[in-house]
Amino acid sequence: MAKKIFILDTNVLLHDHKCIYNLEENDIIIPIVVLEELDKFKKGNDLINFQAREFAREMDKIAGEKLFQDGVSLGKGLGKLFVATGKPLPEEMKDSFSEHTADHRILAIALHVKQKFPRRQSILITKDINLRLKAKSLGLKSEDYENDKVKDIDILNNGVEIHEDFDKKLIEALYTHPGIPESQFPADEDLPPNQYFVLRNGNQSVLAFHDKVSGLIKRVEKHTAYGIEPRNAEQTFSLDALLNPDIKLVSLTGKAGTGKTLLALAAALQQFQMYNQILLARPIVPLANRDLGFLPGDVNEKIGPYMQPLFDNLGVIKSRFKPTSKEVNRVDEMVKNEQLVITPLAYIRGRSLSDAFFIIDEAQNLTPHEVKTIITRAGEGTKLVFTGDVQQIDSPYLDMQSNGLAYMTDKMRGQELFAHINLIKGERSYLAELASNLL
Repeated sequence: MAKKIFILDTNVLLHDHKCIYNLEENDIIIPIVVLEELDKFKKGNDLINFQAREFAREMDKIAGEKLFQDGVSLGKGLGKLFVATGKPLPEEMKDSFSEHTADHRILAIALHVKQKFPRRQSILITKDINLRLKAKSLGLKSEDYENDKVKDIDILNNGVEIHEDFDKKLIEALYTHPGIPESQFPADEDLPPNQYFVLRNGNQSVLAFHDKVSGLIKRVEKHTAYGIEPRNAEQTFSLDALLNPDIKLVSLTGKAGTGKTLLALAAALQQFQMYNQILLARPIVPLANRDLGFLPGDVNEKIGPYMQPLFDNLGVIKSRFKPTSKEVNRVDEMVKNEQLVITPLAYIRGRSLSDAFFIIDEAQNLTPHEVKTIITRAGEGTKLVFTGDVQQIDSPYLDMQSNGLAYMTDKMRGQELFAHINLIKGERSYLAELASNLL
């Protein structure tokens, strides 16, 4: 079977600068217009700028003294990498497509490749849905970049796992003993570490989780964290994972109003003595760093609206105490001394993440590579918490299966230092819950 030819769009390279090594033995073509677009992204401190710079370095390392006209080998078992210079718009494009649009110049190159190699399958790879549709209107095969897509999205949609008709004696044992051996738990397959569930028999029930380190099924007790009390089993499980020092990476998913960020912040404040710093960050999706200049005011005034939800959660926690209480004074002092920092995610790059409780909000708007970059910066004593709603994605090039939060949750399952809880029941208000379900 002839090797395929993949033509890559700019957004694929900005999504994963290592993508050229994930396309097996097939040949890869980078349109010259893509390199022009990447050049516009190389300056800046955001993760997308990092991707652009890293791909340019990767191209330079691969090429060395060789020329891209003849193709440069990507390595054993992989295909060749070519750079295609601009081509005139074919007749079938002239009446409908402007040649001044970068996407249309990419389409022209893709059509040229298809016509030049009729016996080989040419495929345009792009994360831009509209460009895929335009390609198909021209008879070009076009696909999304699938390498880091989550196959089983149900892991992010399932609620609390409930085991009905559970042995009453085992339920009672969980209330009177430190735990029950995992061998006594009736399961069709091995239980993953830090799996949370409800065990029920009639009017008897217990909240439990699988502690892989001790080999026990343990009871989950209801904790209050810095004035915030869990209102349901999902929130109880979330707080348990957030307060467990052995769990270094937590993923909290769920729709708006389920309390993800509030619980994470409350747990961080509850454990303030264990960490040198509490960091809350979120990506600025509607406006990239280069667009902030069009807004009035200084940097803090520009980013303020995007950070406001985090300040709102901090306000909810402070409202649980009297304004003159030691808890409120401690929070104000931590903010003043930068022990508690709320900031855009782009401003975190380059900072030390040792002995920190790091909360990354709206993580569904991050790419898998961005999430990896954040996690690999974690030093000793650091705990990372990713929160988000995979059904509320603002980035135009991500979806429920390709976003960083889903990818990380899928890949980290089964690790002893990781826990994931999906919160379903909204606790913000009856109105908010009704709107989330009906609108």
